[in-house]
Amino acid sequence: MLKMISKKEKPIKIFSKEKPIKIFSTGDKGTGLNVVKSPVKLMILSLLNEGEMDFDDIVRILDKSKSTISVHLKNLTEEGIISYKQNPIDKRKKIFYISSRFLGELEPPLKIEFPEQKIDHLVKNFDSEDNLGFSRLMFHTLRSILIKEGFTINPLLYATGLEIGLSIYNSIKDEDYDNFISNLIIFWKDSGLGNMEIYKKGDSIKINITDCFECEFLPKTGKPSCLLDLGILESLFSSYLNKNVNVIEVKCYTMGDECCLFEIEEELNQ
Repeated sequence: MLKMISKKEKPIKIFSKEKPIKIFSTGDKGTGLNVVKSPVKLMILSLLNEGEMDFDDIVRILDKSKSTISVHLKNLTEEGIISYKQNPIDKRKKIFYISSRFLGELEPPLKIEFPEQKIDHLVKNFDSEDNLGFSRLMFHTLRSILIKEGFTINPLLYATGLEIGLSIYNSIKDEDYDNFISNLIIFWKDSGLGNMEIYKKGDSIKINITDCFECEFLPKTGKPSCLLDLGILESLFSSYLNKNVNVIEVKCYTMGDECCLFEIEEELNQ
């Protein structure tokens, strides 16, 4: 069994202080990828990731010249990463928004090796004679190598989780809430995803997962890692409640916690 990390041993984020390179699809401009390295473009995209924004606000927040922001916005638009529309109040002004899919990030490769990335750790914790154990070995080895190389595919993992949630929803759903929850807990355990407990108090729903398939044996990076689980849970509960919900991972094995804890909240501005 994997040794848990105590509160005193909880890891600190050790990734590069530099802004990671962001990778986008080319949207409706064609097939392929767009790799964004420019610090100013990365700052613009960070703003637009929070929601659409007009030109003057981008200039004001980033404290850059209008000509600098204009050049970068024009370039991002030509690459199909962002787009714009007229401001309904003042048609002379443009409102910008991200129009392509965010695929992942790339940071400088880490110069250290996590204990979880060593061969003896993998051999010790995975049973090669068990099909599920071998699947977990392949999944965690791939994720560990991506982490080591500084490549993050969180948006793709999340999108995959959303699709998985939709595909399994009909086999889990039940008009009775307690039956739905029971079906989900049984499915999660039988599929080897972990042991799940679900607590509901008023409008608040919390999901606690131990022995988590997705992250229990991943390197302790100080960041939450269960993007597949997050997408699956968001898709399932949005479908069941018939409204959009946000799922937030507040605890994770990769953060040094002894479980993964998700909180579900209703999406605002529906």
